[in-house]
Amino acid sequence: MEPESACERAPSLRSLAVTGAIRFGARPFVHHVPGYAIGIRTARSTMDLAARLMPPTLGVRVRSVDEPEAGGRPAIHGEWIIARHAGKNGRPPAGAVLYLHGGGYVVCSPRTHRPITCRLAQGTGLPVFAPRYRLAPEHPFPAALEDALAAYHWLMDQGIPADGIVIAGDSAGGHLAASLTGEICRTGLPRPAGTVLYSPWVDLTCELASRAQRLARDPYISPHSARRVARLVVGQADADDPRLALLNCSWTDTPPFLIQVGGAEVLKSEAEALAEALDAAGCDCRLQVWKGQMHVFQMFHRVLPEASAAMDETSAFVRSLVRGARDAESEAA
Repeated sequence: MEPESACERAPSLRSLAVTGAIRFGARPFVHHVPGYAIGIRTARSTMDLAARLMPPTLGVRVRSVDEPEAGGRPAIHGEWIIARHAGKNGRPPAGAVLYLHGGGYVVCSPRTHRPITCRLAQGTGLPVFAPRYRLAPEHPFPAALEDALAAYHWLMDQGIPADGIVIAGDSAGGHLAASLTGEICRTGLPRPAGTVLYSPWVDLTCELASRAQRLARDPYISPHSARRVARLVVGQADADDPRLALLNCSWTDTPPFLIQVGGAEVLKSEAEALAEALDAAGCDCRLQVWKGQMHVFQMFHRVLPEASAAMDETSAFVRSLVRGARDAESEAA
């Protein structure tokens, strides 16, 4: 499988400037993120404060969801992001995007990832549900997967058909999105329409990232800190569990995948390995390696032309899978 040629253009000057700033500003901090609870709570507070200072996205509505436990299902917490132009025909949505935020399974929230979820809602015409799943180290594996699976069931309980749901996520959320897709297919649940992964953290042993570090000048991700965080996430679980070790999964009867990864990040080799595994299993998988881009560059779509183009590619992919998204696009036009 070859990466798509549209992603091979040289990075823009804006991209080079932002990448350089992050390399010298954020990477030293990320590399020394402490692997204990007090330091992680401090990082969470910092991230949440930064998210609250971000300007709101125009053209969307944000609605909180807080559903108590019911019938053995865990409580559902999160938020809906809905484009203001969507739903004008009065019909219920024919689909939705289930977005699982990144943050190493230890930090971040639906709020921190609104730049992506808002753009997805606007670009696809579909509502985007971002659950607030439980985080490590307080809640190690499989807590996050249980919450993601509960969110998938909850969406179907809301009347959204499984074949109208696209599962998406970035970084650790990309790992969670892939794990959720595999669990759905293994257990015989109704299959989703597709899966989108941004810079997925595929290998929680960090062996692939450590080897790639010698060749990639990743401006953000540190395999050293990732390995430290991974120990908190895995906890007492078996690291070979296919829900954790994605490259050990049997990827049979899976929906179409779109994987986007930056060419400058150490997780590129992991995304490529996952794409190869999906391809070998007969899955329809599109891999896009965006030349010179960093980890989850899509967050900067307001600034970087490459990020905006990548989000457009995602929206087109989602619309190709979900009929309701194409209808919503026509109404908006």
